[in-house]
Amino acid sequence: MEYQFIRDPISGLRIKINSEHALVGRWLNEEIGKEKVAMVQALISSVKTSYEPVTLKGQEIDLILSKDEALFEAHALHQDSEDLLAYQDDDLMLEENGLVSGCGFEDFIDLIESWADFSGSR
Repeated sequence: MEYQFIRDPISGLRIKINSEHALVGRWLNEEIGKEKVAMVQALISSVKTSYEPVTLKGQEIDLILSKDEALFEAHALHQDSEDLLAYQDDDLMLEENGLVSGCGFEDFIDLIESWADFSGSR
């Protein structure tokens, strides 16, 4: 997973990440920021010791963390079919691309530790 941290004078701290992991970047930028890094680190410790998967519900994106992987799911992925019926005349389809992303557990730990160092959350 390739990424770059940016200090943006307008929007603050940001991560720039490849398109395959764009949802991970959105989660880090919008859901976690610098304020919730300690909470994510506590979840990582919890998974390491209990080996039970945990879910962190976000405003737009959920994190499902297990000892093997970090899976990110946008809430739009779970739209009811009734919600989607409103758009059937527009020939629109729910595209799952960009609504689910994931990475290995170790890569996720490296990302969070690097973000904590960059954002000064340590």
